[in-house]
Amino acid sequence: MENGADTERQWTFLTNHARVLVQIARDPGIRVRDIATQCLLTERGVQRIITDLEQAGYLSHERRGRTNHYSVIASKQLRHPADAGPTVSELLATLLRWPADGHRSEAPAAPAPEPPSVH
Repeated sequence: MENGADTERQWTFLTNHARVLVQIARDPGIRVRDIATQCLLTERGVQRIITDLEQAGYLSHERRGRTNHYSVIASKQLRHPADAGPTVSELLATLLRWPADGHRSEAPAAPAPEPPSVH
């Protein structure tokens, strides 16, 4: 039996699609190059993911001069049947500490209350 990090299966909690969506939600005017850098992906991979998200109705964009400005469709429900029910807004609220209605305020969010201790 082998030991070491090379033999361990590598996995993450978020898909690349979720990572790209989060970056766009944080900055709707972000460049593909910057998304790629922040998500550790290729620009071509990010472009494919953006196309996937747009074709599935989770994202739209408009051209503003030489750049794209993206809009996340916050009311869209998550895609996988096991995730049925929650919306993109609720996912982003969890990942970005946004309000679940999808509208960001400029004021910082109040810290979350500490969970009750379990005995």
